[in-house]
Amino acid sequence: MKLTWNGHSCFTLECGGGVLVLDPYRDDCVPGCPRQRLTADQILCSHDHRDHGAREVVTLTGRPCTAQVEELHTYHDPEGGALRGENTIHIISADGLRAAHLGDLGCEPTPEQLERLKGLDIMLIPVGGYYTIDARQAKSLVDRLAPRVVIPMHYRGKNFGFDEIAPVEDFLALCDNVVRYDTNTLEITAHTPAQTAVPAFPS
Repeated sequence: MKLTWNGHSCFTLECGGGVLVLDPYRDDCVPGCPRQRLTADQILCSHDHRDHGAREVVTLTGRPCTAQVEELHTYHDPEGGALRGENTIHIISADGLRAAHLGDLGCEPTPEQLERLKGLDIMLIPVGGYYTIDARQAKSLVDRLAPRVVIPMHYRGKNFGFDEIAPVEDFLALCDNVVRYDTNTLEITAHTPAQTAVPAFPS
């Protein structure tokens, strides 16, 4: 699988089953993040807020996407969606790998959902807090599920992100095997070692 971080919680996933874009954001919605004009076979959005549900910035190819996609229905907050609504976790299976994009997860997954999230090769997890789970909650989830490659998202950087959310360093300080990359595109295979991967901010 090839993963490209487009900024915030938006990723392009390229695999044998096709090209998927997850959680695209609207122009000028996320401070400091570049405008997006993306192309994909399928768009997956965890919810329809401006910074996650901008389907209009993605051009669909019309080609079928054969990657297997499973949805887990969760909440954007710890009060059953009363504050910010629902959130969908997407699990994509292709190329013999399983990747999960947790969207704006703001609650504790159910025991059944935790079981479905075990054995992941890749986990894309929000870590910034305020709107989502925070660094310690994210680390607790990672410890219980033990995904092989963890990629943090939905955090504040030096020149990007919402002021209310925390920097990625709060999460990385809790993690082992942190690998910072000088590119925003990562190739994940069955042989990629366990790590917390931090792609470069897209230029």
